[in-house]
Amino acid sequence: MTEVPSYGMLIDGENRETGAWLEIRNPQDDSLVARVARGGIGEIDDAVAAAKRAFDSGVWAKRSPAERSRVMTDIAEKMSERIEELVHLEMIANGATVRQATGFHVGIAIQHFSYFAELAASYEFETALAPQSYPTLGQNIIRKEPIGVCGAISPWNFPLVLTLWKIGPAIAAGNSIVVKPDEKTPLSLLEFGRIAEECGLPAGVLNIVPGEGVDAGARLVEHPDVGKVAFTGSTEIGREIMRSAADTVKRVTLELGGKSPSIVLDDADLRLAVDGVLFGCMFYSGQICESGTRVLVPDSLHDEFVRRLIRRAKTIKLGPIDDWETDLGPVISAKQHQRVLDLIARGADEGAKVVLGGGIPDGEKFRSGFWIEPTILTEVTNDMKVAREEIFGPVMCVLRYSDKDEAVRIANDSIYGLAATIWSTDNARALEFGEHLQAGTVWINDHHQVNPAAPFGGYKQSGIGRELGAHCLDEYTETKNVYVDLSGDLESRPYDLLLSHDATTRSR
Repeated sequence: MTEVPSYGMLIDGENRETGAWLEIRNPQDDSLVARVARGGIGEIDDAVAAAKRAFDSGVWAKRSPAERSRVMTDIAEKMSERIEELVHLEMIANGATVRQATGFHVGIAIQHFSYFAELAASYEFETALAPQSYPTLGQNIIRKEPIGVCGAISPWNFPLVLTLWKIGPAIAAGNSIVVKPDEKTPLSLLEFGRIAEECGLPAGVLNIVPGEGVDAGARLVEHPDVGKVAFTGSTEIGREIMRSAADTVKRVTLELGGKSPSIVLDDADLRLAVDGVLFGCMFYSGQICESGTRVLVPDSLHDEFVRRLIRRAKTIKLGPIDDWETDLGPVISAKQHQRVLDLIARGADEGAKVVLGGGIPDGEKFRSGFWIEPTILTEVTNDMKVAREEIFGPVMCVLRYSDKDEAVRIANDSIYGLAATIWSTDNARALEFGEHLQAGTVWINDHHQVNPAAPFGGYKQSGIGRELGAHCLDEYTETKNVYVDLSGDLESRPYDLLLSHDATTRSR
């Protein structure tokens, strides 16, 4: 039997093991592919202490933005050199296909980290306001200073890219950071930690502690020396983080759940819209927070659109994740596999019609692992559980609407507001329609297009704050106002509001 590789956690520049292990299993066949040291409360405390020492020493925080940018650029370049290794680690832990992992999971991660490297050099860490003349001559200088120790809790679906959305701006601003990756998918992130230190990131600036949320994650959120926490994950856990962070008045950035509508207008290009809604919903087996899982179709197009949708969806190929011909891989785990199947059954019980898929694909290669067929449900109404809850599987719900007002009402009738898509051949009409949608991102005639220069986040219970964009460093800095008197003259001060100008009364 081949011995599986073992990985330690990264604390203060050292590879640490604890004697307790997390098993990393390939969702394709449930095979054991690695063991990772399991951290708990003690390891989080050690990592926070190391991050605080690194920050207080100024070894990173006191470097110029240009110097920090150069190190980060080197890291991005080294990631490009090791892209095949990073892709492999993503695939075996989260079941992404080789095409998806190369082009999105890792390719996008490199692109976005490069953006943060550039932003470190261009961000305005200090701005001088115009001098004021009344009540006296003076000037304000606005400084953006690092918070100190930041915490990040990252999800399993895009472990590298979504964690770099937190690490990138944090270290660009001069902070130190402790990361608690999801216990199922820490491999690519641990490799990133090695790359970062090889490229000159000082020990203690980045610490990575894989572990369970109930102990390691909870301790990171409540730790008094952590000044800010960024989390991507479920709305349920996001609520718990808000409650826990309140005890020490931490700043939080929360990117939470979604149930995004994909709205087909009656003038849509059906060839584009069919492919687009399938990509928007089924990409990475639907395991994306902003997936367009509720497809809203007008009555006039419904039957034709569904017919085309089924025909096109049947071309999606499931198979080995390391095969470049494979389109769709498994879902992440046995627990998630059963949850998705249960929700499909619940939808059918509530009156939805399963017109495609709905179960485990046929074939010997799908008997192990966590496979689910691309599934399309029609006759879905917005009060059904499948239309209300995140499914996080390759499941599309098709809903009818009669007119614009009904489409807007259905689209906004959700606790979530992460994203939405509009399909139309009239951009002006689509833009006007988008003004009525309660969503942090509205795509027109496309889906899953994430520009690192554009902010990403949600309305309502889809989160707080924004990641990406030119102002993402605002989330990782404190704002300090420094006032400088420019008059140099005691007589010009407004002190007479309290003190007499009579020279005989002044202290000498």
